Amino acid sequence: MQYTHDILRYAHRGGIEPSMDLLYHKEQQIPRSVNYNINRYYAQHEWVAEDVGMFIYNFNPDSPEENSIELRFCVIGNKYCFDKSCSNCKDQPTDCNGKQTTVDVFNFFFSSNFLYQFTHNSKLINKKDEVLAFKYEDSFTKIFSLCNKKKNVLDSILNHSYTGAMENIYINSKIQDLLLHSMDCLVEERVEKFTCKFLEDERTREGIYKARDILLQHIGDPITIKALSRKVALNECYVKQGFKELFGVTIFDFFQQQRMEHAKYLLHEKGLSVTDVSAALGYSSISHFSAAFKKHTGIKPCELLK
Repeated sequence: MQYTHDILRYAHRGGIEPSMDLLYHKEQQIPRSVNYNINRYYAQHEWVAEDVGMFIYNFNPDSPEENSIELRFCVIGNKYCFDKSCSNCKDQPTDCNGKQTTVDVFNFFFSSNFLYQFTHNSKLINKKDEVLAFKYEDSFTKIFSLCNKKKNVLDSILNHSYTGAMENIYINSKIQDLLLHSMDCLVEERVEKFTCKFLEDERTREGIYKARDILLQHIGDPITIKALSRKVALNECYVKQGFKELFGVTIFDFFQQQRMEHAKYLLHEKGLSVTDVSAALGYSSISHFSAAFKKHTGIKPCELLK
């Protein structure tokens, strides 16, 4: 297992492990957003090691703007397929028939500016809240094993059929899932129990997950909670309460977060004008979009234009 730990320590914001052949690389470097690097390496020999994660909390009281959280993961034994025509393949990487066995290294970087949106109006009731708000005053690094929840999210990031703008929306939502699940490593993980008893029913949980997928598909065409509830055949109360418990955020806040993260992508990566991005996200006026963007990110949308 020690070698997997060494890879995680080496994988600092895009570091490439020189002794392995790189098969696949994807990255995002957008100011005030989640930045990430995903590297898939060819495993030149059989590995016998445990999949591991690393939670890194960087706290600097003298330079608060440098505060950050990093998540690093090393997953061994997945399969890589060179056949680019199989983009609609439903196999997860662990089930893929590709011939290349891989070592997959993920690095996700969350700046204090990005995380501020989740904490500035929240009460700090436990260590996890203090860490997210950078009120915990000691830097630390923690190694943890990967539970099924985290493995499933990492698999979905590697293996999906989305392209273009929808790929960006999808991956951003999954990275936030990963952060939510990874916070569990700060305390002992327990058997999953639900405050909302109706979530114990698998079909209800599937309905809530489907509701989130529908929200992502309507980034540029906002949908009401009433219409959303009808689409997933659940009452509005179940949808609102279940969504908050499963994803740790209200439907409205989640939708706004994803909307603004996608706006960053369109402005910085695609070079769209503020006018075009405002229209693409369904805003009635540029001023409404600019105000929402400034509230969410702390900067004006024009500041992200290349």
